[in-house]
Amino acid sequence: MEFTFKQCTLDDAHALHDISYRTYHETFAHMNTPSTMETYLEKAFNINKLRGELLDSNSLFYFLYADGALAGYLKLNEAPSQTDINEIQSLEIERIYVAKEFQGNGLGRFLMNKAIATARARGKAYIWLGVWEKNNKAISFYKKSGFYETGTHSFFMGREEQTDFVMRKNL
Repeated sequence: MEFTFKQCTLDDAHALHDISYRTYHETFAHMNTPSTMETYLEKAFNINKLRGELLDSNSLFYFLYADGALAGYLKLNEAPSQTDINEIQSLEIERIYVAKEFQGNGLGRFLMNKAIATARARGKAYIWLGVWEKNNKAISFYKKSGFYETGTHSFFMGREEQTDFVMRKNL
């Protein structure tokens, strides 16, 4: 399988909407109510919101292609566009998703390596992320990637408050 990255531009807004909506739903629908999921998906991945995120100079999106097919994506944030910490020496992985049909092929590792390489190229001291406390598969992946827990923060799915572990990897 051949893997390639593409940095997203405003022209990619619709493709970003589609993969964001689909991968988030694949990952979390079975652990949340349908109404909570729908409310969150419509708010978080609204096409106009995504366009604004694509125009944010402190955020980067990358598509990952496997043999030419869009297989996953990554969203990275520098301060002040981070969701929490907002330290200039850090880079946040806000989103890292692989479509269900491509999971198990090492694509998560390619996305993680891209995030780490981007952080190093930008002179960051560490990279961090928030992960839902119930997402054991992701937590295990992050720990294998050298991340460790540093705290928690709240994440809202609609009106439901959930807890994310904040995890960090020093570079």
